[in-house]
Amino acid sequence: MDFSDDFGYNVDYNYNYTYESNDTPHEEAVFHHQTMCFKEVLCVLLLVVSVVIFLLGFFGNALVIWISGFKMKKTVNTTWYLSLAISDFVFCAFLPFDIINVVMEDWVFGRFMCKFASSVMFLNMFSSIFLLVVISIDRFVSVVFPVWAQNHRTVKKATVVVFISWLLAIVLSFPSVIFREVGTHMGRTICYNNYTLYQHGHTVVAVSRFLAGFIVPFVVIIICYSIIVLRLRTNRMTKSSKPFKVMSALVAAFFVCWLPYHVFVLLELNHQNYDHSILVAGLKVVTALAAANSFLNPVLYVFMGNDFKRKFKSTVLSKMENAMGDEGRTTSRYLSRSSSVDGRASTHI
Repeated sequence: MDFSDDFGYNVDYNYNYTYESNDTPHEEAVFHHQTMCFKEVLCVLLLVVSVVIFLLGFFGNALVIWISGFKMKKTVNTTWYLSLAISDFVFCAFLPFDIINVVMEDWVFGRFMCKFASSVMFLNMFSSIFLLVVISIDRFVSVVFPVWAQNHRTVKKATVVVFISWLLAIVLSFPSVIFREVGTHMGRTICYNNYTLYQHGHTVVAVSRFLAGFIVPFVVIIICYSIIVLRLRTNRMTKSSKPFKVMSALVAAFFVCWLPYHVFVLLELNHQNYDHSILVAGLKVVTALAAANSFLNPVLYVFMGNDFKRKFKSTVLSKMENAMGDEGRTTSRYLSRSSSVDGRASTHI
């Protein structure tokens, strides 16, 4: 996770303040730092939440990867969901580094992991939102241009789009590789953001992440879904909205989890104008909320199927497979119906 320090404010080392003073963080330790986390209620609660997120996210997404990657037929829909699950799985796999960091209040994993573990958080953020944008555009094309989608919507093309989305996410995650550093302060080793060599580096990174990772994707998704709803109402195919139920839940979960994080990161740019304790506590909470998004996706796959009671009686595996399978079958039926409607219309013309 992208946590940083501001020694001038002497805040907890593992949250999103930034070291920007003229002093060097590589100072000689004059005493041994002792962890205070277990003496703070908020820290203990967030630690428990992090462990729960890790367990649910790691095993839940591993299950989605196994089902969508090995147990189900390769389709465009399963390609999207497989990629989302891989993104969340990788993020959860690195959560233990942060959990140990919180408990020990000491970064013991070295400079490489300081940079790499932070990059993984933003790789997860960007890859998830880009995939949600891609899926929204895919839904838009399927509804507005059903015949074209039926002829050109292939697994191979979907795989290429996923690869491009991941490549772009990697590029946008690269600032963590540049700015993350390891230093010592007050007897502890810390992993922090060092913007001292770049006057406007902090502002540029925060604003660019907000625009590329939230505002622009939000606008694209809203436009796509607005057109989809209008088209469905115009064609009186309200039953065909079922394929968008899981996707709508995924989008809503992403924005609910990530919007507070971006808000507090932007507030941090002018942290001198806000109450220090509230800002620090808020950053802790919203970062945990952002991490929670990684385990919500497999939960949504399970409980957003057609009949909850029927799925509840079935096994966990069949729950997830049915939830994702219904998505593909319903979309296929919708494309077939739309194709025949367009065909009759062209005959009359």
